[in-house]
Amino acid sequence: MILQKKSFDEYYKPSEDTFFLADCIQNEKGHAALDVGTGSGFLAQILSDNFELVVATDISLDALKKAHKTVKNCICCNSADALQCNFDLVVCNLPYLPSDKVVDSAVDGLEEGLGIPTDMIKSASRVIQRHGRLVFLTSSLANYNELIRRTESLGFDAKISAKKKLFFEELIIVECTKL
Repeated sequence: MILQKKSFDEYYKPSEDTFFLADCIQNEKGHAALDVGTGSGFLAQILSDNFELVVATDISLDALKKAHKTVKNCICCNSADALQCNFDLVVCNLPYLPSDKVVDSAVDGLEEGLGIPTDMIKSASRVIQRHGRLVFLTSSLANYNELIRRTESLGFDAKISAKKKLFFEELIIVECTKL
C-alpha cells in the first residue's frame, strides 16, 4: 500500500458551524481559554482578543501548522490529554456526525455522533477549573440529548443556549458550567 502525504491544506476550514460558535463566544472574557480540535485556529483567534492565555489543540499537525499562523500556543495532542493546567473556558466545535468509523476526524463522531465527542468532553473536563465553562457545538444529526446527559454526568450543569436551523440540520450550542 502506498501512503500519500496529506497536503498542508487538509484541516477543518471555518464553515457555518464555526461562525455560529464564534458568534456565541466572541464576548467571553477571562484568564485562560482552550480551543479543543482547533482546525484552522479561527475560534482560538477569536478568544485571543479577550483572554490572557489561549491554547489550541488538535490531533492534526497539518491543522496546527495553519493555526500557528495566528495562534501562539498550539499543541498537537488528542483533545486536552497532554495539558496539565486549568482553564476558565474550553470551547469545541465537536466532530458530531454519526458514523461507523472515523474517516475524517474533523466531522466523524462515531455511533450516534457520541463516541468521539464524549471522549473529547471527558478529556476537556479534566482541565476546566471549578465554575469554569465548556461551550461546545453539536447538531440535531447527533444524539445531542444523550451527549448533554453524559456531560452532566461528568460534573457539569449543561443547557442548550442557542440553535440555528440549516437546510438539513439544526446546529446546537451547549453551555456547561463545572460544578
